[in-house]
Amino acid sequence: MSYLDALQTTLAAEHAALFVVGYVGAQTSQSGAPRLYDALRESYTTHRDRRDQLVELVGEAGGEPVAAAASYDLPAVRPDETASLSAAALAVEQACGATYGFLVASATGSQRTWAIDAVLDSAVRELALGGSPRAFPGR
Repeated sequence: MSYLDALQTTLAAEHAALFVVGYVGAQTSQSGAPRLYDALRESYTTHRDRRDQLVELVGEAGGEPVAAAASYDLPAVRPDETASLSAAALAVEQACGATYGFLVASATGSQRTWAIDAVLDSAVRELALGGSPRAFPGR
């Protein structure tokens, strides 16, 4: 996979993450589940910022940024069940973390450092959403 292909794949993953995190966040009660609500709000902001950075990186690499899809498959969640909402958000972070892993493998220099930081951030967010620690590949 070329660096530009990895950027485009990661950008597509961020588009999907924003759609799903936005949906899950809209199902979360700020008063009923304040920790989850705050985590989702932070997640949305982070994914939006990363998406914007990826758009710039794709352009710098000579590509036309992939557009967001018109719609994405949404997880089956129950707004009254914090565990269901957390699990959906956790799945998003796991998918993004894996996608950024491919970007790490394709990038060099400061772009690689940026991608590593994104992987680490996703891993920390996974823990906050109830995920379990796991070893990174190659360690």
